[in-house]
Amino acid sequence: MKFAVLDFETTGTQSDGEIIQAGLAIIDHDYSITQIYSSYVNPGVPIPPFITGLTGITDEDVADAPSLEEMMMEMVPLLDDVVLVGHNVAFDFHFLQNALDRCGYLPFTGRILDTIDFLKITFPSLGSYQLGYVSSEFGFQHDRPHQADSDALATAFVLLKCLNELRALPLITIQRLSDLFAPEDSDLGWFFDGMRTEKEAEPIQDLDGHTYYRQLALNVSDWTDIGSPRDEREGNPLEGVSFEQFMDQVRDNLKETLDHYEEREAQTQMFSSVRQALDEEKHLLIEAGTGTGKSLGYLLPAIYESVKQEQKVMVSTHTINLQEQLRERDIPMLTQVVPFPFKAAVFKGRGHYLCLRKFEHKINKREFSTPKEDYFTAAQMIVWLTQTETGDDEELNLSGRGGDFWETVQSESESCLGRSCPWFRKCFYHRAKHEAGLSDIVITNHSKLFTDVKAAHQLLPAYESLVIDEAHHLEDVAGKHLGLHMKYFTLVHTLTRLFKDSRNGQLPMLRSQLSGHENSVQWGSMIDQMFPLAVEVKEIWDRLSDTLFGLLPERSDASPGETGQFSLRLKPSQKPAKWQELQDVENQIYVTLGDLIRKGDKLLLEVKEDQDDYQSDSLITDISGLLKDLATIKDNLRFFMRMDDANTVYWMEASGQFRSKSLQLYAVPVDVSAQLKDMFFDKKKSIVLTSATLSVDKSFQFMIEQLGLQEAAENNRLLTSMLPSPFNYREQALLVIPRDFPSVKGSVGDAHFVDMLVHSLAETAIATRGRMMVLFTSYRMLRQVYDPLKEALSGNDISLLGQGVDSGSRSKLTRRFQDAKATVLLGTSSFWEGVDIPGEALTCLAIVRLPFQPPNHPLVEAKSELLQQQKKNPFMKLSVPQAVIRFKQGFGRLVRTGKDRGIVIVYDTRVIEAYYGKYFLYSLPGPKMEHMLTEQMVPRISEWLDRPTDEQQ
Repeated sequence: MKFAVLDFETTGTQSDGEIIQAGLAIIDHDYSITQIYSSYVNPGVPIPPFITGLTGITDEDVADAPSLEEMMMEMVPLLDDVVLVGHNVAFDFHFLQNALDRCGYLPFTGRILDTIDFLKITFPSLGSYQLGYVSSEFGFQHDRPHQADSDALATAFVLLKCLNELRALPLITIQRLSDLFAPEDSDLGWFFDGMRTEKEAEPIQDLDGHTYYRQLALNVSDWTDIGSPRDEREGNPLEGVSFEQFMDQVRDNLKETLDHYEEREAQTQMFSSVRQALDEEKHLLIEAGTGTGKSLGYLLPAIYESVKQEQKVMVSTHTINLQEQLRERDIPMLTQVVPFPFKAAVFKGRGHYLCLRKFEHKINKREFSTPKEDYFTAAQMIVWLTQTETGDDEELNLSGRGGDFWETVQSESESCLGRSCPWFRKCFYHRAKHEAGLSDIVITNHSKLFTDVKAAHQLLPAYESLVIDEAHHLEDVAGKHLGLHMKYFTLVHTLTRLFKDSRNGQLPMLRSQLSGHENSVQWGSMIDQMFPLAVEVKEIWDRLSDTLFGLLPERSDASPGETGQFSLRLKPSQKPAKWQELQDVENQIYVTLGDLIRKGDKLLLEVKEDQDDYQSDSLITDISGLLKDLATIKDNLRFFMRMDDANTVYWMEASGQFRSKSLQLYAVPVDVSAQLKDMFFDKKKSIVLTSATLSVDKSFQFMIEQLGLQEAAENNRLLTSMLPSPFNYREQALLVIPRDFPSVKGSVGDAHFVDMLVHSLAETAIATRGRMMVLFTSYRMLRQVYDPLKEALSGNDISLLGQGVDSGSRSKLTRRFQDAKATVLLGTSSFWEGVDIPGEALTCLAIVRLPFQPPNHPLVEAKSELLQQQKKNPFMKLSVPQAVIRFKQGFGRLVRTGKDRGIVIVYDTRVIEAYYGKYFLYSLPGPKMEHMLTEQMVPRISEWLDRPTDEQQ
């Protein structure tokens, strides 16, 4: 095989436009790059400024370049008898065919391969498949992105890297890939077929690298072989060792292991506060800002406590990101510096783990709902099994419909065969559970913490001490889990898995499996009776969803497609007109589903008594799990439609994009503090709650009330600590407030406000050379600013990214912002926290409005009503503290390391004019604060940025 790797730069980013540069790299049979061809092409039209900005190719570059015909004369001979390769090859192939046609050549009829396909299959865990990102991950010098010769060369390197990786895979994996793509007669199928033939001709390969089981190659052996971290016969390594002695030893080891380790006063304080709470069996609220090193601040005392007392300590985070950071960075480092062996395991919700039995069944039976995409996902996962040690879906970069595929192969308690499953000893979920059982520290997340409480503590290993990181989210997560949350697809997906149609799905499959049995006719007709019931339930549910969606008004501050774009609170005392009719519709669902479930249970009972075949066993377990799910859904829907619990707030949300298909129903307790007290603070010996934002105006009172800690505080069971920041904010951050800035009512600005804001943002962005993030509280206002600001910046070579305007998830936009040189990023709610952009990439943070939650959000509204009944002021007791915590989170985006410097602009003059403004400013960690007229702002910012050292008086 000889490959030609092709890349064109063109005057348009879609399929129209002229070629302005061609690049070609030839890879010979021996996998060496033998030739690189590149040429500018004169397009005969001016190059748009956007393309020049992207590629760096100017009209001058192509003025004397060959014409398309001249370039093609040189290039066409190189395309003889090659496999054509490109990164997103369809784009370049379209331009190639067009050029061949225009210059009088025959079309290209050879094989075509796409490096994006190869990357997805070979490196299923890569964060992005963008050429620049991949090149830097693989360590290639891709020095001129978006120039054809450089892109072609980078793509050739990527292809070679993928081919090497594929050649190293076990034969059985290549055979599975080849079988997978065989039926659809694609160039990829042809490629894997060739690879298989080549591989089968080689002598027996290395069999030690993987575990082979039931025609799959895995990277893990049986979890039953995993033993405990320490030999119990050797006694406790902390016998007679005080916490101080333990810490002295750890510090010495830290200094040896880390070149730049320095003790931080705040971290030392955290060690002793956490130690005291665990030792005296008290609860602790501890606020630790960025740079404190809070993960180590709680992990070291937790390890000491756990090993010394021989009792697990549970650590819970809100985000998967933080969980991964602990697993990838902090725990491996601690393994080196703690003077004895210990074990820390990450244990997530069950749906994060792959069920090998379901996966094997799915690919053997080729149960693919969208074949083209499902082949790919299956291929990614077959390769991933040779790499993963955890089977955790967070490792996979699944695109498109990959998420739907995952839902059909994830581990679930309802469909688990337990010890009778042939995959039991290889099972990823049971491995994680076993490891958690052996561990000293178990890292989980807030969601699983509450799922465990609801499941009567059957899911997590027993624990008495708990550390909750990112604790400012605890109350929110508690509400979601202790309440009810149901989506349109919750019911539809479950029904579809029973019956995709009358011939496909779990029940029809059972019918065909039982076909040889003496009772098969009777059982088959039972299954046939269930199908119309499933169809009927779906029809009624569609009708109900449509009607419910029709009740929703649109929210003014949400972005299009956001789930909460349409939202409505339902009050038990003021049910919408015709609610009774809707309850009648729900009753039809309740009765029909009940009928379906009864018939299903009866069938399974009969089959179970009569059958002893493993194949049916696993199917029966799956179906019985789905029937249990339906029973839960039926009861939840009834609870929601009845709306008769006075302590619950009911509401619905949807997005305009998918309308009733995006419907979500919520029923959440208004106040979870009593339940938190009851489930956690009264039951556990010690709970440490930490976050960068727990205090408001230097007091923890708001959190104490929200989380149900009053009693602990009164009984002297609560410690609190506010750690000093390790950063010198006075020197590193300047906060500017333009005191004459116009104010806004509601979520939309008037023309004068928008005009002033755009003008000021553009001037500031030019002074800070982009590198600026602007936080909005309403998507409408972000849209108002986007176009005029884009125009104002375009002449200064500063690009603009807007959440909801430019495509991409939060992490993709953040990455684009970090990679680009001069960019301004506009974000709403989700950018206020959890975005980490250290260093030069972010110099200026602009906060357009103080982040008050919309007062009409159902939960906020219900909490306010409750406070009014208690004769308290909801604005001061709830709205202000919540907004202050979000404001502190937003401010925290700016200074991420001891070397970062930056500016925060607060355009909302309420911080200096309103009586509550001081709470916002006093809660910040001490930046230099100045207010001035808007016109004085940019000169002051430029001066401050240029003279970092003069300000240190």
